[in-house]
Amino acid sequence: MVFAYSTMTLMVLLAIFIPKKISIIEIYSTFFFAYWLGITFDLIFDLKYNLYGYESHGVQLTSILFITAVYFSVSTLFLNFFPSGKSLQTKLLYIVFWSIFSITYETILVHLHFFYYNGWKWWYSGLLYPLIFIILRLNLLLIQHMLSRYLKQKETNSPGNKN
Repeated sequence: MVFAYSTMTLMVLLAIFIPKKISIIEIYSTFFFAYWLGITFDLIFDLKYNLYGYESHGVQLTSILFITAVYFSVSTLFLNFFPSGKSLQTKLLYIVFWSIFSITYETILVHLHFFYYNGWKWWYSGLLYPLIFIILRLNLLLIQHMLSRYLKQKETNSPGNKN
């Protein structure tokens, strides 16, 4: 448990104090999307089918704290350093790196009995993580598009604009 909470704290501190390439509204909205996505997966695979879980079956306050912190830090770190202007190959390698990191972290938590599999296999996560990271990136692009449209609309409708 010490490993889980110390690494969670480290990741949160990194996410808070790194120089930001994405805005606070992008961080805020992508975190809540990542949290919603993660909680939805957990409700289905953990609580409904009992395929995996944190600590013990059911809902624990400590698990909610851990999940919230991990979703915040991973979504922030992943999206903040995403190689936007790079080649497709670089972007795919970046997603593979984060997927391997996530599988490794999950496997360590399983071995430390902080996370358990009950019919779940590590390679199911290996198939899901790249998809989840792609969805997070697409969600950020949607948010950026909506913000851009909002700002253009606001600029066009401002009282000082004589167009």
